[in-house]
Amino acid sequence: MDMPAPADTVLTNARLVLDGEVVEGHVRMQGAEIVDVAAGPVRGEDMGGDLLIPGLIELHTDNLERHIQPRPGVDWPHDAAILAHDGELASVGITTVFDAMRVGSVPSEHGGYEPYARGLASELMALRGAGALRISHFLHLRAEVCSATLAEELEAFGPEDRVGIVSLMDHTPGQRQFRDMSKLKAYVKGKRSLTEVQWEEHVANLRALRAAHGEKHEAATVKAAGRFGAVLASHDDTTEAHVATSAGYGIRLAEFPTTEEAAQACKAHGIAVMMGAPNLIRGGSHSGNVAAQALAEADLLDIVSSDYVPSALLTSAFRLARLWDDLPRAIACVTATPARATGLADRGRIAPGLKADLVRVTMLGDTPVIRAVWSHGRRVA
Repeated sequence: MDMPAPADTVLTNARLVLDGEVVEGHVRMQGAEIVDVAAGPVRGEDMGGDLLIPGLIELHTDNLERHIQPRPGVDWPHDAAILAHDGELASVGITTVFDAMRVGSVPSEHGGYEPYARGLASELMALRGAGALRISHFLHLRAEVCSATLAEELEAFGPEDRVGIVSLMDHTPGQRQFRDMSKLKAYVKGKRSLTEVQWEEHVANLRALRAAHGEKHEAATVKAAGRFGAVLASHDDTTEAHVATSAGYGIRLAEFPTTEEAAQACKAHGIAVMMGAPNLIRGGSHSGNVAAQALAEADLLDIVSSDYVPSALLTSAFRLARLWDDLPRAIACVTATPARATGLADRGRIAPGLKADLVRVTMLGDTPVIRAVWSHGRRVA
């Protein structure tokens, strides 16, 4: 259930970021929809010449998990965590989010994790049904093939759960994101405080799980995505062979390919490439993989995700705008293109008949500053 929107709202004297152009004009909203977009000023709420862009669309964020577990071993009250996550995203201009939840657990004395997605998804949907959330929420199930329980966990979800994306992940040590074992070792030992012996046991356990269950888990994931009516995405493709396998599954969205070789192969297969905003802003990957800027310069970047820093999504779009000297193209990477990739034809652009999801942005030098956010015609930030 959504909260009711005002009957009629006009935003005027704005620089509208439209398809391929920026136009000085106004937008009229009725209820949750945009009903008119035109050049020139009219009577309405004065935007003072600020930019008006579509609400941002986030396809892959770990932010909800961060709120649920703000420290290792700390389980925060879930309703409060979900509401804080929702409010944070609204405040940074994100009006549609695919909340990432891991499915596929690893029971282990050292470095394992238990199932949680089914319960958390139910809590999220209950808050949505109560009208407590500010923005649109869908689910992104991150299906870990290197696990013990993936098939069973996927069976607990159905078409009614708003699963919009299922990503096929394989975090077996020594390949894809963590081909460099030294990077993986530093990450896992630092996060989980493992001893050297515990680290070696952890690696051996994961490799054994992949050997025992990997192929059947891949098949179960592809089948589940079809059952949900969800977009199937790949994750951390590294080689042309990885991309060929993804294409064979019907994948049209690649999350975070780790090499330019893989990104080139994605383009050849018509697979949209998504990279992380932190990678773009920091100037490189924290795992030592290909830099998002390098892919942008090579015309191999289609979509940006905030990944683990929600505010990075807007910042990255304006970074791309400077790189490409093309603001509409850059904004599309966080609005229209992710909407198209996930089949959301009702949002992602400023046009009549679409959702009234809008963000007012002013510039402080090169830094975008959000002044207001509307979701389904309601001001939420």
